[in-house]
Amino acid sequence: MNSFCFDLQSLTPDKDAPAMNFNPRQLKLIDVVRARGSVTVEQLAEELSVTLQTVRRDVQRLAEAGTLTRFHGGVRTPSSTTENLAHTQRQGLHAKGKARIARAVALQVPNDCSLILNIGTTTEAIAEALLHHTGLRIITNNLNVAAILSRNPGFEVIVTGGVVRPRDRGIVGEAAVDFIRQFKVDIALIGISGIESDGSLRDYDFREVKVTQTIIEQAREVWLAADSSKFNRPAMVEAATLRQIDRLFTDTMPTEPFPALLDDAGVRLHICLD
Repeated sequence: MNSFCFDLQSLTPDKDAPAMNFNPRQLKLIDVVRARGSVTVEQLAEELSVTLQTVRRDVQRLAEAGTLTRFHGGVRTPSSTTENLAHTQRQGLHAKGKARIARAVALQVPNDCSLILNIGTTTEAIAEALLHHTGLRIITNNLNVAAILSRNPGFEVIVTGGVVRPRDRGIVGEAAVDFIRQFKVDIALIGISGIESDGSLRDYDFREVKVTQTIIEQAREVWLAADSSKFNRPAMVEAATLRQIDRLFTDTMPTEPFPALLDDAGVRLHICLD
């Protein structure tokens, strides 16, 4: 049975549409979408303990009220293609999923290897999970990652030059690109803002994207860490494609078309569960 998906445009109905009232189940549906960021109709039916038909009717009703917008492949909270959420907001979103991903990534990273970690709250979670390793040499354009990893005196932490973005302490710009080009590391551990249904990996700041592209070029293996909310999340600038990724770590099984895309691209998929 085919499913359909939608965007959450607002958490309450349009105040100019007084005839539309949400029942408790519909309000819970909105809460689920808000909490998870990306949800399938099947997952909503399971979460709410109702049939697919009931979920579809609720979605239809909410869409008619102007609260939800459907799109193919998933259910998500509203997002801009041009601007990311604030760093503090992103830290709190999907924190449990990010923690599971971080632990799984850390288990796969060998001691005494070289790494590059880029900007993002998921890579910051990975940095925390790596603290018990030994002999790591890490390059990063993320001052938060550098501060975390510098707590292990056995690590060598190298920070790129460039322009520091005040909102998240990420370092971007041509100086960062030029600096990273000096190195060839064993593994790049990267996060991304969105993975679209064409297999493209996308972000918001073209300066950050240029750094990410260079990180991918300068790594022998590229591991992508992305929680389920990143699938079907639109962003303006293409950083890479799934064909440039060796492993993907995520917290739930991706919905179609992503399993087929990953298989076609030869990406090894890790579903990170407790």
